[in-house]
Amino acid sequence: MAGVADWLPRYDVRERHQCVIPLQPERALANALDTPVCPDRLVRLLFRLRSFGSPTESIGEYFAHHGFLVLQETPTVFVFGMALGRHGQPRRAADVASWRAWGPTGVQIAADFEAVPGADGHSRLSTETRVLALDGKSRLAFRIYWLVIGPFSALIRRRWLRAIAAGSIAAREGGD
Repeated sequence: MAGVADWLPRYDVRERHQCVIPLQPERALANALDTPVCPDRLVRLLFRLRSFGSPTESIGEYFAHHGFLVLQETPTVFVFGMALGRHGQPRRAADVASWRAWGPTGVQIAADFEAVPGADGHSRLSTETRVLALDGKSRLAFRIYWLVIGPFSALIRRRWLRAIAAGSIAAREGGD
């Protein structure tokens, strides 16, 4: 097993989306990470509303530059994560070792993009997010937060996959 499940096998929240990409897995993942993090007006609006601004970088650059740790990177899997202290305790994991050892309070977040071979030279590209709250207070606070944010998080990921698929078709047709 690869990807997010290796990093966060237990979780309180799990969100997964996928699509078929007309490229080999390595190219599908590279294309995904090169796709703009705000590929359309709706995603830009959601980022602004969440006070993320309107980033101009790619999906891969965004996570690397905005407090997420790259936990695993292969030609077909990109896993990123964050560990946060309990609400009101603004501390984050500084490196992969501290992410793995995080606790006893707060949350661990891990998410990935993974491309696996499909039929006819296509790939199945998935993105999965998992969150584990490490104590009761963090779990309650996160569940309330996720009731509000969760549907928008899912919408952003579906829009990303739509943009990635469109870019992959253009890459295939352009001979990239």
